[in-house]
This record gives sequence, C-alpha cells and structure tokens, in this order.
Amino acid sequence: MDIAFATLLSPMVLFFLLGLCAALLKSQMSIPEAFAKGLAIYLMMSIGLKGGVEMSKNALGQDVVLVMLSGIALSFLLPIIAFALLRATSRLERTDAAAVAAHYGSISIVTFVAAGQAVEAAGLVTSGYLVAVAAMMEVPAIISALMIVYRRGQKDSAIAGAERGELAQEVLLNASVVVLIGSLVIGWLTGAHGMERIAPFFVEPFQGVLCLFLLDMGLSAGRGLRNGWRLLGPATIGFGLYMPLISACLAAGLALLNRMPAGDAALLITLAASSSYIAVPAAMRLALPKAKPAIYLTLSLGITFPFNLIIGLPLYIWLAELVTR
Repeated sequence: MDIAFATLLSPMVLFFLLGLCAALLKSQMSIPEAFAKGLAIYLMMSIGLKGGVEMSKNALGQDVVLVMLSGIALSFLLPIIAFALLRATSRLERTDAAAVAAHYGSISIVTFVAAGQAVEAAGLVTSGYLVAVAAMMEVPAIISALMIVYRRGQKDSAIAGAERGELAQEVLLNASVVVLIGSLVIGWLTGAHGMERIAPFFVEPFQGVLCLFLLDMGLSAGRGLRNGWRLLGPATIGFGLYMPLISACLAAGLALLNRMPAGDAALLITLAASSSYIAVPAAMRLALPKAKPAIYLTLSLGITFPFNLIIGLPLYIWLAELVTR
C-alpha cells in the first residue's frame, strides 16, 4: 500500500491524471505534436544513455544473456496468448484481434520509464541492461502477430499493399528502436566519464520532462477513450485490464527461473505487462491496414496504459519482491 500511494501521488502520475481528466472534460488544453515528439526522443535518449553506462560497468555475463532471451521469448509468446483470448471472449475480427495482440506483446517505453522511477522510489536497485531488453522486445511481437494473420489465411486481404521491405524498415528502423539502441551503445562506449559531461541535460531535468510527456499522454488517452469507446465492448475492455496481469505473472515466473534481483525483476514484469502505442501502431498501419486504430490504440493507450501507471506499477513491484525473496 505504501508503494501504491507513493506511485499514485507522484508528480508524474498526477500530471497524467490531469491530462486525462482535461481531455475527458473536453478541455482545449493541448501540447504541440512536434514538442511532444521531442520530449519522447529526449526520454529515450536519457534512458538509453543511463542503461549503456550501467552496462559498461559490468561484463555481459550468461545471466544477462538469459534474461535477454527470456524477454524475446515473451515478446513472441504473448501475442499468441492475447490473440487466443480475444478470439474466445470478444467479437473482434481476426485482423483486429491480431493487431491488438501485437500491441500486448511489445512494450511501452514510457511505462518502463515510469517503472524505473517507481522502483527507485521503492529503494530497489536496477541494472542498465534492462534497457537493451526493452529494445529487443519491440519487434518480435509484430512478427508473431503477422505470422498469426498469415496462418489464418488473411495474407491477401489483410496485408495487401504492404511492401515487405517497407514494413521491415518501419519495424527495425522505427525511431524508438534506433534511439534506444543508439543511445545504449553511446552510453556503453563513453561510460560514466562521458555521462558526467552531459548529466546537466540528461539526468537532472529528466523527471520534469517526464511530467510534461505524461501530461500529453493523459490528453491522448482521454481523447482516445472519448472518441473510441463505442468500438470496445465489455469483453475487449476487460482484456485491456486482465491481459497485463497474465503477462506480469509469466514474466514473474521467468524472473524467478533466472534468479533476478527484485529491481530488475520489477522492470521485466513491467515490460511484459505494458502495451505499445508507438512502434506497433506504426507497423500495423503498413502491415494490417484493415485493422482499426480506434480499437487497438484506444485499448492500449486509453485502458491499459492508465491501468499500469496507476494500479499496475505498485502491483508489479510487490510481485517482483515476492518471487525474488
């Protein structure tokens, strides 16, 4: 409960709630799109640099490689589970269900950033290599979802018009993947000495920039709920709430098998429980043009993201401490 109250009353969450309420009340508050994109790039650069610096302090051991492989396996497996649940419980068409499933196998870097702050506030220590795990979990879910569609015989109707080379470029060279991996490598190469030179820009203002970005995310989530809720039935909304818990439990089991410390386990659980709203939507526009963004974006950003930010983070930290005792 202490962690839950600390998370709920943190400035980051409160700014998100401010944006959410403002959008639901039809306020004219807005943040310029170009500025919001700049904030996102800043956050990913900062996270990547910090992770690279932490990785430079330690050798890449077998335990790290096992966690990375576990993250990739999760990203492949979760869309299959999500698709099966959606088809069994909701009335979504196969293409829409596959598009939604891809979001729940990939990750939300903003949720990951917020989790890092919550884990630090809880007094737990984390390792920088989880940033690399986050980058690796972006792509496999998209591949898994497309394999589902191909196997379901939807190749001609659902993926028509999407050139494979263009799709591969969109997925593998997506801005979030490039910035995360690039910053990670730069942080790893320059180490702590290099980070000291840019700390006044990338370390000290970090939480303030995160507040601004989450205010914008709150506005986006509120608008999505206001405009797209008619396409979401009770079963689909329920999926957006229970699927993160299923993913979290699977990740907790892997954390236990890999004997991860509590802080790293909490971040892996959060990555598994989060859902993408940056990389995957961009890929789905190319790969599954018939899938409805009003469904998969509203579900990911309007339902699961607020749930994770407000309720999920303290729950995932508690779960991580439970399995790593």
